[in-house]
Amino acid sequence: MSSTAAGLLQVGLLIVALAVVHRPFGDYMARVYTGTKHSRVERVVYKIARVDPESEQRWGSYALGVLGFSFVGIVFLYVVQRVQSVLPFNFDRGNVEPGMAFNTAISFVANTNWQSYVPETVMGHSVQLIGLTVQNFVSAAVGLAVAVALVRGFVRHQTDRLGNFWVDLVRGTIRILLPVSFLFAIVLVALGVVMSFQSGVTVDGQSVATAPVASQEVIKELGTNGGGVLNANSAHPFENPNGWTNLIEIFLILVIPVSLTRTFGTLVGDRKQGHVLIGVMGTLWAAMLAVIWVAEANGLRPLEGKEVRFGIPSSALFADTTTATSTGAVNSMHDSYTGLGGGGTLLNMLFGEMTPGGVGTGLYSILVMAVIAMFLAGLMVGRTPEYLGKKLGRREVTAAAVSILAMPTVLLIGAGIAAILPSTQGALNNTGEHGLSEILYAYASASNNNGSAFGGITVTNDWFQSSLGVCMALGRFVPIVAVLCLAGSLAAQKKVPVTAGTLPTTGPLFASLLGGSIVLVAALTFVPALALGPIAEALL
Repeated sequence: MSSTAAGLLQVGLLIVALAVVHRPFGDYMARVYTGTKHSRVERVVYKIARVDPESEQRWGSYALGVLGFSFVGIVFLYVVQRVQSVLPFNFDRGNVEPGMAFNTAISFVANTNWQSYVPETVMGHSVQLIGLTVQNFVSAAVGLAVAVALVRGFVRHQTDRLGNFWVDLVRGTIRILLPVSFLFAIVLVALGVVMSFQSGVTVDGQSVATAPVASQEVIKELGTNGGGVLNANSAHPFENPNGWTNLIEIFLILVIPVSLTRTFGTLVGDRKQGHVLIGVMGTLWAAMLAVIWVAEANGLRPLEGKEVRFGIPSSALFADTTTATSTGAVNSMHDSYTGLGGGGTLLNMLFGEMTPGGVGTGLYSILVMAVIAMFLAGLMVGRTPEYLGKKLGRREVTAAAVSILAMPTVLLIGAGIAAILPSTQGALNNTGEHGLSEILYAYASASNNNGSAFGGITVTNDWFQSSLGVCMALGRFVPIVAVLCLAGSLAAQKKVPVTAGTLPTTGPLFASLLGGSIVLVAALTFVPALALGPIAEALL
């Protein structure tokens, strides 16, 4: 079988698997967030945390819960890294230096998992387990909670309540992320993924690092986190040993973002609304897969840096999926891709990572873009825009605009400063167009909470550690606050009846408008920068 045929078979299997679980898993997640009963474990958690699970919060209180919880997570993770030397299973790796600990703490709490360190030489197992793995779960649960809060804003009428952040956080962790992770960790171990508490093994006189990989690999992908416990990430045979694990890991990256569109349709009482979203997401995902695949198969350096065990199709499929979501895991080094192939992975992130996006973040990002699309449609016909029975006035459009513009703002400012600072030039292994692409990729990855990197850039100096950390924080939490403000404003409204002038949002016209808005916003914002980087490199 040719590599192209094998690649198409993998894509087909992936789509079939996602289609099979889409309905039951999406409806299950809808029940998780609408149920009124609390399990015994959840009640224990609420009692310890002194949370009243029956109470609900205004959007401001919900946002403060997200920010407060995340801030405590950053402080805890920073402290754990700084005292690593006194923790068990540290393997004499010492305390993590302050700049790196700061960057890593923000990275994992923001669901970015950008890693400016070599995991197997810097982090001991205790920090990995009680620090990084915990954040892999709860940061993903935060994204789910915010998405559900926004959906409640569309569903509810004339109320100032969006639910309870702490209940949503606990349910997302205990009822969704933990059970799926437990199941697939067993599957990964059975397929050869390493699970060991040793620091390493000796093979032919060479020391090879090991870790409790399987338990962290599954939530790394399922939670669209992306940070590996080994430096080569999912290109390492201990994390991703064969073709089946490779396909399963891609499935895990996509399963929650894809199924959330069904959850959305179920919660708003019109599943066709979810069909439109998954249609737009899937079309852009497939288009970028074709671009990356063709570029790598026909490029001047088609095998450099690729995972040769699986071939170009699997590398392209993984690269497209990990950058179209906010994951950042890699099974091949994107820095070695052709100009067009690497530009495709970069453009995926510049779309805002809503194709289909990360856990929760993809759904709320594309709903925000839907608000923008309906606003544009309203301008064209001179009518007050509305979406899902809610009018989109100045407050709603402003909140949506802030959410959409936060990422480009911090990305372009950060990348622009880095490109002209003399102290950053030594961090680049390449000059010219590719060097600029490395800088753009780094700040796009941080600002979009992706975490993957062009491997040719070294980001361990003080500027990169601090600036990328700030980009990760602003890129995560500014949109979240704006989204919750939007949700609160929507929930306070009464439902607007459908009239002859209402634009249908379940057909191809709205799907085209939504997809076009995603592409248009990215093009207007980033084409000048892309022209100087990956586009120029591809044309040379």
